[in-house]
Amino acid sequence: MVQIAPLPPETRAVSATGGGADVRREPPAVRRPPVWRELLLIVLFYAAYMATRVILNDPDGPRDAFLHARQILLLERSMGLDVELGLNQALLHHEWLAVAANLFYLSAHFAVTIGVVVWLYRHRPRHYAWLRAGIMAATGLALVGFWLYPLAPPRFLPEHGFVDPVVFFDTPGLYSSGASTAMANQYAAMPSMHAGWAVWCGFALLLLGRARWTRLLGVLYPAATVLVIMATANHYVLDAVAGVALIAAGVGGSWLVHRRRRGDTASS
Repeated sequence: MVQIAPLPPETRAVSATGGGADVRREPPAVRRPPVWRELLLIVLFYAAYMATRVILNDPDGPRDAFLHARQILLLERSMGLDVELGLNQALLHHEWLAVAANLFYLSAHFAVTIGVVVWLYRHRPRHYAWLRAGIMAATGLALVGFWLYPLAPPRFLPEHGFVDPVVFFDTPGLYSSGASTAMANQYAAMPSMHAGWAVWCGFALLLLGRARWTRLLGVLYPAATVLVIMATANHYVLDAVAGVALIAAGVGGSWLVHRRRRGDTASS
């Protein structure tokens, strides 16, 4: 009797799937960067970002910031984009909504972004590196805007009818404590990285989310953020546009670099 040797493991796997794809051609598992390195990178980057915001706080910033605020208001009015005052006044008619908006502005910017970063790292490692590089590049470039174009937020312009809901309702807010007010450069409104980071989160969820609720969140979260930053008188429409454009440039550039590297790796 002729004795037939058993099939090698990879051949058995191909046979079990109907002889279709060659399992040896499946892309290798992605090795995630070490957690400690990513945490250290994020901490160092954010610390440098906050420190640079303070260092680049020009002594003439307040004077220039209010001049630029008047320029932005005039430009938006000429373009029919000046919706901030209407949103701000509408918010003040509903205390519970104003409190919710203040808390959203205080916490979601950091909590949601960190949550999406962790989700990408754990569940979408193939896309984690270029998306992380994209948001970091855009945030770094935003510092140039803070330095070159200091801008007073609408809440500093009561003569134009704007009201800070944090002060009006005496609720917690991002700049409600003396420490945060002293440390932060409150004239760093252009571009709005609240809007930019929110759009980055939404893009990642829309691109990589599988569940319907995940993709829905990818639409609702950036939209809510843009409404909140204007209704709370923290940003102008053009701030949000600039923040979104910067994120688009950062993520797009990062994707092109990632794609080129991946092509070089495949050809080598």
